[in-house]
Amino acid sequence: MPHKPLKPCKHPSCPNLTATSYCEEHKHLHQRASASERGYDYKWRSARKKYLKGHPFCAKCQQSNRLVKAEVVDHVVPHRGDKAVFWDQSNWQPLCKKCHDHKTKTADRYEEYKY
Repeated sequence: MPHKPLKPCKHPSCPNLTATSYCEEHKHLHQRASASERGYDYKWRSARKKYLKGHPFCAKCQQSNRLVKAEVVDHVVPHRGDKAVFWDQSNWQPLCKKCHDHKTKTADRYEEYKY
């Protein structure tokens, strides 16, 4: 059986050909850490469960006078790996999955740089 042809590495301006998305040289730059390595471990799951018991409705839907069950604890300001921001409960808000996905793909998608 013939193999698929190699394709260019997806890393900008890399001329290497590869069978996967990134060549061996750039693969480590584009690998995402596991959920537990990013802080979403048993401690987070426990804190999340307690928070959702106290805040059962989606904050965004409540602003539109709708009561929708919250399923996700969202970080209002993305923590980007900062443990202090990650565990700051004043930075948490309860959201339904639909509102969380919308916020994540629009507001949280790109890192804002402040000068």
